[in-house]
Amino acid sequence: MDFELTKDQEMIRKEVRRFAKTEILPYTAEFDEKGEYPYEIMEKMGKLGFMGIPFPEEYGGSGGDWVGMHLCIEEISKADGPLGTMLDITTSVIGQELFVFGTEEQKKKFLIPIAKGEKIGAFGLTEPDAGSDAGALSTTAELKDDTWVINGTKQFITNIGLKNASIIIATAKIIEDGKPGNIATFIIPKEAPGFELGKKYKKMAWSSSATHEVIFNDCRIPKENILGSAEKGFAQHLEVLETGRISIAAVAVGLAQACLEEALKHAKGRKQFGMPIYNFQAIQFMIANMGMNIELARNQYLKAAWLKDQGKSHTFEATVAKLFASEMVEKAASDALQIHGGYGYMEDYPVSRFYKGAKILQIVEGTSEILRMILGRHLYKAKF
Repeated sequence: MDFELTKDQEMIRKEVRRFAKTEILPYTAEFDEKGEYPYEIMEKMGKLGFMGIPFPEEYGGSGGDWVGMHLCIEEISKADGPLGTMLDITTSVIGQELFVFGTEEQKKKFLIPIAKGEKIGAFGLTEPDAGSDAGALSTTAELKDDTWVINGTKQFITNIGLKNASIIIATAKIIEDGKPGNIATFIIPKEAPGFELGKKYKKMAWSSSATHEVIFNDCRIPKENILGSAEKGFAQHLEVLETGRISIAAVAVGLAQACLEEALKHAKGRKQFGMPIYNFQAIQFMIANMGMNIELARNQYLKAAWLKDQGKSHTFEATVAKLFASEMVEKAASDALQIHGGYGYMEDYPVSRFYKGAKILQIVEGTSEILRMILGRHLYKAKF
């Protein structure tokens, strides 16, 4: 087994780490406080090719791999979680779904600007009555002449409210003989007639990441905007979520690494009873556990990404990566805050922001409960 990164992967990590430290980190607290999205930074990320790492050059990418993409996501997330999740949604989910299931015309029209970072995308699956039970969606699509007419509501949609968002790839049940039938997936531009941007949600953290309700009111898109198979649209939507889970694991590892580094800095500098608090065993144990669990989570997401690059099955590994990393980061953020004591509860310290942001990672791209169900079904069928 070879755990060495390739020269290209090492270069990606080095370049992204430098960019994140110099171009993002100094402004992260300001982004969160003001709730403003860093468009200028995203533009720089696009020009450097961060959004298109795993896609071929002919579609605007750099011809890299998914290991490199997830190293990028980890480093960006260490500096700013919302920007890391932007990469998850735009590249790992939307870009990948277009690349794998899109026609040549769809790739040229919609994927190239996303891979180049000129535009970003949004993923439309969740509805008011369809969250973990994603198949219970009620949004419908009916083909009238050469136009799909879509009606319904999606909620908790990240990215779509930003000015550089171009499309939402959304699921809907096709109306067949007057009744809802198969679930299909559609490419819906923001400028489509009948597309309405609903309320913006006020979140407990990550306020710089826009999350909106989306309403389709007789929304009309061309017949050719169906993505992939009309019979297997739901399955393809869920397939790309496997990669999304690897990406959320990378986001969690980046955030946990930030927690560890802040905890170490404080523990070495804060003195009590005449010595740095790092000298106390209770503090060392918390920090040791952080370091151990971060390393385990990192190895797991890299394994899942490597399996994907090899074209091998990675459902189990991606699910484990997301579940373990998302629960690990909540504990890391809690311990980092505890090590800071009263200082950690003050918004002047980054760990207070880390603590508030960590929880969402146990919910997006599959809740911890749903992921345990997936693992349970997988193990039930496993042959040892």
